[in-house]
Amino acid sequence: MKAGKQKTQAMAKASSTTTKKSAAKKHVKWELRLYIAGKTAKSMTAFTNLKKYCEEHLKGQYKIEVIDLLVQPQLAAGDQILAIPTLVRKVPVPIRKIIGDLSNEEKVLVGLNIRPLKS
Repeated sequence: MKAGKQKTQAMAKASSTTTKKSAAKKHVKWELRLYIAGKTAKSMTAFTNLKKYCEEHLKGQYKIEVIDLLVQPQLAAGDQILAIPTLVRKVPVPIRKIIGDLSNEEKVLVGLNIRPLKS
């Protein structure tokens, strides 16, 4: 009987973990990739700007993946990256791309199809 109880507890724990992962995954509505080539000033500015915009407009609903093409150059082909830094919005579809340091907030928000909250 003790083994059966332990198995039930283990299954309940696994189910709970799966549910938490599923809930967390559903919560991420925006999947963004930032392609850079090393830690250049332009790349770091792009990341800082992107993080700021996401925190202001997508808080808790985004995931940023930074891909350094100096480390993984083969990944550039998948998203057809021709210039860096480049931001790729993977989710929600359709895929959108923005090239540059993302310093023009209005262009980035329009480019990503984010509606800023304005009263």
